[in-house]
Amino acid sequence: MTEETRTRPARLPRDERRAQLLSAAQEVFVANGYHGAAMDEIAETAQVSKPVLYQHFPSKRDLYLALLDQQIAELTARMLTALASTNDNKYRVQATIKAYFEFISKDDQAHRLIFENDLINDPEVAAKIEIFSATYADAIAGIITHDTSLPAPEATLLGRALAGMSHVSARYWLENDSEIELEVAVELIYRLAWRGISRFPKETNPEEN
Repeated sequence: MTEETRTRPARLPRDERRAQLLSAAQEVFVANGYHGAAMDEIAETAQVSKPVLYQHFPSKRDLYLALLDQQIAELTARMLTALASTNDNKYRVQATIKAYFEFISKDDQAHRLIFENDLINDPEVAAKIEIFSATYADAIAGIITHDTSLPAPEATLLGRALAGMSHVSARYWLENDSEIELEVAVELIYRLAWRGISRFPKETNPEEN
């Protein structure tokens, strides 16, 4: 067996190779930021040649945007799943805040790709993050509008406020290496949020009386 044969990366199905490359890219981007990351290092981390990497992602920007899409999709799914997990709004608030904290606290630090990236002012990156924020806030607003007499613009403002509370508090909790346990932190923020949102009473459906 030649040295070339021994070092040549195993041929993987396209989807598996793409997943492998994204995983390696995430590790490098989280550690070095976008501008500090190099395609050479990503290829080395993935244990593939640069031509293989470029076959899947023509540029570092393409690779970063694909990774950003992947992480935003995961966070969006977590939020929407939490919102759909119960019809009790009290526990909906608790579930969504917990889902946000759990994503922020993941060992792979994927949240940094969304909220602490070097391209935060890039129009395409900013648009992707705004779509996530709008999707999350609009989902909350939809529930508020359905359950109360508040008009849609006011419900949307509340949705944005609850989403922002989750985001800011979770990042502060993580970045300050708090001694507060995750469950305790979630409970504190959930109680604060619920005290506010519960002040807007649910509309009574005449058909239910």
